[in-house]
Amino acid sequence: MPRPNGVESVSLFQQQCDCSPRRTRAQSERPMNMSHKTSRPLLCISLLAMLAALLTITAGCATLGEQRPETGAAQRPQEWTALYRNGDAGYPRFRIPALLALDNGAVLAFAEGRQPEFEGQHDDHAMNDIVLRRSLDGGDSWEPHQVIAEMGGDSLNDPCAVYLPDTGRVLLMFQRFPRGYHARVMEHTEMAELGYGGPRNTQTFVTYSDDDGATWSEPRDITRSVRAEDAISVGSPGVGVVLSRGEHAGRVLIPLYETIPLGDGERYWRNRVAISDDGGETWRTSERVPDDTLTGYGNEAQLAERADGSILMHARWQEGANRVLQTVSRDGGKTWGPIAPSPDLVTTPCMTSLFSYSEDGNAWLLASLPKSEEGRENGTIMLSRDGGETWAFGRSVYDGGFAYSCLTKLPDNRVGLLFERGPYIDLCFMTIDIDWLLEADAAD
Repeated sequence: MPRPNGVESVSLFQQQCDCSPRRTRAQSERPMNMSHKTSRPLLCISLLAMLAALLTITAGCATLGEQRPETGAAQRPQEWTALYRNGDAGYPRFRIPALLALDNGAVLAFAEGRQPEFEGQHDDHAMNDIVLRRSLDGGDSWEPHQVIAEMGGDSLNDPCAVYLPDTGRVLLMFQRFPRGYHARVMEHTEMAELGYGGPRNTQTFVTYSDDDGATWSEPRDITRSVRAEDAISVGSPGVGVVLSRGEHAGRVLIPLYETIPLGDGERYWRNRVAISDDGGETWRTSERVPDDTLTGYGNEAQLAERADGSILMHARWQEGANRVLQTVSRDGGKTWGPIAPSPDLVTTPCMTSLFSYSEDGNAWLLASLPKSEEGRENGTIMLSRDGGETWAFGRSVYDGGFAYSCLTKLPDNRVGLLFERGPYIDLCFMTIDIDWLLEADAAD
């Protein structure tokens, strides 16, 4: 390409095999109490019957909601909860995770609920709504899903959330594509046009919640503040950050990728961030990330504040190699260094998650991604001790199909992960002990 200079809170495997999504293998295999008066033949028959039943249940759960543990890796995640199952509430497909943990123990899991207009259509441009499921106990149980935003036949995309700890407010940014127009030409869409306010123009909205996601404000159009005149769309799924260090403490940053048309249905992408210094009331954008020496383009992006106050950006490498792109800002997100591939972060082109995790004076960066050059599979969490300069080790958390994902830190210090289980079967939530991730470093 030329370039210019009402769903019940029940997990999937609970529904299928009638076993609790929080039951572990050890609990399933705990022996039952038997009466001392039971005769020996009857006891043997009963024990055999119960053993067969337990094996059947355990096998079913391992298939649908559990991974078999690796030898010597007892703390590897053994289970997950399907928060969004394809077909729930009339949505044939759910995609695009965003996950936030609040200081009071609430956890918010956002997604796109995709409602196709045409048979077999489940792609980015359907009649997509922005949906949410809430947990009020740190991810142990979940309320039924709610619709945050819907706009008739238009497509709503790329939920990106950020929590403001000083006020407790949650901001959510998303994109609106008019019916029949998107950021690319497809069988049932034309490419959106440049400009603002017209029937073929995209829009960017922000909404907020002051009650842990229970209710949401009327979405507000901020398109002119965040989309440049030469771009037809702008946004990125996942989460934003609030800076906590230095002169820009309190600044809100949301990652963006811009779609810029070349004509004849062709396009390319650039990265930058949306900036707010007043809690999301007003917005502006950073300078674009330099990419003059890059083959290919940066795409969907995520951010993390580093221990020295600088900001690391990770971006999907579109039309490049099987690596994650990264760049750094040292002025609060206003400008960025040249974007380049990370040699340690191997992945097929895909949205990946980036998260800053701190505990007891220690600070690490976590990245979740499909660690494979063959496709979206082998979900892995990588860990960096040096602010993302190197990613020397990681641990696989899901062996099968694994696409978009989003990380957070739960109130009990566990790592929370919301991911697309493949091939796009559902969106699943799992928890991981940080000590188990750190053991990989010790083993090296």
